[in-house]
Amino acid sequence: MKSILLLGGSRQQVPAIETAKRLGYRTVLIDYLSENPGQFVADKWYQESTTDVESVYRIAKDEQVSGILAYASDPAAFPAALVCERLGLPTNPVKAVEILGVKHKFREFLKENSFACPATFTFSPATSLVEVQQGIENMHFPIVVKPTDSSGSKGVSFLNDSGSLATAIAHADCYSRNKILIAEEFIERIYPYVIGGDIFVESGKIVLFGDMECLRGDHGKSLIPIGEKRPNGLSDRQKKRLYSELQRLVDALNVRFGEFNIEVLVGRDDSIHFLEVGPRAGGNMIPIQLSDAFGVDLIEANIKICMGESVELNPVSAKGAFMTYVLHSNVDGIFSGISIAPELKSAVYRQVIYKRQGDRVEAFDGAGKAVGIVFLHFSDKSAMDLAGIDIESKILVDVL
Repeated sequence: MKSILLLGGSRQQVPAIETAKRLGYRTVLIDYLSENPGQFVADKWYQESTTDVESVYRIAKDEQVSGILAYASDPAAFPAALVCERLGLPTNPVKAVEILGVKHKFREFLKENSFACPATFTFSPATSLVEVQQGIENMHFPIVVKPTDSSGSKGVSFLNDSGSLATAIAHADCYSRNKILIAEEFIERIYPYVIGGDIFVESGKIVLFGDMECLRGDHGKSLIPIGEKRPNGLSDRQKKRLYSELQRLVDALNVRFGEFNIEVLVGRDDSIHFLEVGPRAGGNMIPIQLSDAFGVDLIEANIKICMGESVELNPVSAKGAFMTYVLHSNVDGIFSGISIAPELKSAVYRQVIYKRQGDRVEAFDGAGKAVGIVFLHFSDKSAMDLAGIDIESKILVDVL
């Protein structure tokens, strides 16, 4: 029996462990959190850090694994690639994974390869405020300050002037592991929503183009993702442009296979601005949503391809429109249930709840404090868009 090493056992990562077991693989899990739910599903669990390259290497070698998967995990993607390369296991180029996983290197790559890219300034938390102010003096406000190695809008601040710069730097520092921060000009967009979702690559070609429309909290004002909608409202021309730029990116990085999470803005003249292209499957159960929307099994594809098996995806868009909503609370408290508005109940076809009654719930500031995911299906995009208006008041987490 072949063994697979999975890096991360959170509730969102458990489906990957379950799928690997269903496919007949022996599952080895690394997760340093003592309460991770994946330990109860995997055949073997090591309480180690997924970002400790030497630990991952030692375990992979001792367990004689045939593949390593950092499913829906940005921090673990680079260690996985490094160890796979050392052991001769299937992987994309380490350099490509590193570029995609670290924002300042990604921005440098975009500039060098003639992709659209905002003005940027890279610095450390220890850089003096005066030096940072000098570094951004030629930028046009608003600007964004963020860590270079985080995802899901963690540590990101939006500034209209430099008055809150010190606070933004401190906020970004809290979420930075590598202690490298970046300030960049805010990208003016003509399409009102961030385009998110995932793509899947086989033999260097995009075979599944899962472009979606991102929901943001606080009526769209927040930077934190709270769901995805498919289809989006891009024109055919904009879709073709986005696909073309993504394929050009894949070619330039010599990416060969796997699922990649995208966040994109469409600017003037339909210019494509990559916010992120993560070298891993998207969080908030995006692979499951896209599997529903295309009639495929993306988790199975991720497992097989990292084990060196052939994958033949034949995605066909399903009828209707698909939306997810990230269950969350705006206050700390005790979880007591979910309330869904009557007009939405018939659209709900799946609920994945991470909490049990009586569990502690924390105020939402990112995916790590989500309570679960609700999956909804509508007859068409218009019905989905109507349902999405003020959705935070239609699907509620009941907290005591």
